Amino acid sequence: MPIHEEELGRRLRQAREAIGLTQEEVAGQMGLARPSVVQLEQGKRTVSGLELDRLARLYGRDLRDFLADEFRAEDSLVALFRAEPTALRDEILGAVRDCLALARELANLEGLLGLDRSQIGAPLYSVAPPRTKGQAIEQGNRVAGEERRRLGLGFRPLGDVSELLEGEGVRTAMVDLPEEVSGLTLMEPQLSLFVIANRQHHFLRRRFSWVHEYAHVLFDRSRKGTLSRAGNQEDLLEVRANAFAATFLLPEEGVRAFLAELGKGQPRRERLEVFDGQRAVLAESRAEPSSQTLQLYDVVLLAHHFQVSRPAALYRLRNLHLLSQPDLEALLAEDRAGRGRSLAQLLRLPEAESAVAREAFRSRLLSLALEAYRREKITRRKLREVADLAGFSDLDVDSLFASTDLDEDAVDVLLPGDED
Repeated sequence: MPIHEEELGRRLRQAREAIGLTQEEVAGQMGLARPSVVQLEQGKRTVSGLELDRLARLYGRDLRDFLADEFRAEDSLVALFRAEPTALRDEILGAVRDCLALARELANLEGLLGLDRSQIGAPLYSVAPPRTKGQAIEQGNRVAGEERRRLGLGFRPLGDVSELLEGEGVRTAMVDLPEEVSGLTLMEPQLSLFVIANRQHHFLRRRFSWVHEYAHVLFDRSRKGTLSRAGNQEDLLEVRANAFAATFLLPEEGVRAFLAELGKGQPRRERLEVFDGQRAVLAESRAEPSSQTLQLYDVVLLAHHFQVSRPAALYRLRNLHLLSQPDLEALLAEDRAGRGRSLAQLLRLPEAESAVAREAFRSRLLSLALEAYRREKITRRKLREVADLAGFSDLDVDSLFASTDLDEDAVDVLLPGDED
């Protein structure tokens, strides 16, 4: 049933109010006068297709939402806005909107190409919301161990985290986000599960972020979205996700086994009792003085083995009571002074960062769009829209056409109505 203009205007007003934008702000974003926005929302002015597309992007919505038989006022952006009303302004709000647009374009392209992403392997762990930080940490640690066992990971280092999550039916992406935002998770049914890490962050930090966001998938599926940023790190759900990530990336047995191979991690003094059938025989073992003291080069090797940052490895060692608080602070200071990086270079450990990895999601999205275009599922204009969303210029797209067997002019003939 066609949506009449009054109903469309009502939906536009609801979408705007849901994320706290004023008519004045929308007018500024759209390049319109405020009375024009008022008329649009009152159904007294026809909304062009281009305007509706821009408004949908501005409100973080799918354009089809406004034309559907039923309109849902609640969506991922609204859920995030209600949870983070102060944070979701200006730069962060724009970044979240871009992420939603990317997620919808990816879901749409996969649907057009017949790629079934409906099978979700990631379970939902039913646990009560934590009431204290201690409870949040306990839940994160416990479920990380259970999830490692479910996936058959043992206590070995994780490989490609993105590949692991994709295998569980969770889409992954890297997007340029504000520095304070490490990642976000989108859990709208029509988008499947989608986790995003900040493309600007180092490879090792992105690995932690992806696992952190995966924790939200496992624990917080009832939410439509979560935003992980520096300002909410004290939130109990964030504490739980951080605990999960640390344990999932650095399992206790794996850490202790690795340190044992270095001759480290044993108690300085150990009291043993051996029962001979009648009585206990006491024995004590003592390590050589300072032989068990962890040095920065031990931490460098541990961090490289599990592909985590040196600070992440240090805090994990502290949580396992393998470092004292003074030792932690001293080693952190050494690392901040550049000694950790120097040691990694001297030990000839390869640098973990990869420029290619930064481009993986953007390249994948554009390749899907090219394939959809080749199959005549989308128009040339849509292809360029997706390319622009992924950060590719018109020149990049022209170069792709020039280097492939896609004849842009010939395809246009088969797509009537696709006019620039």
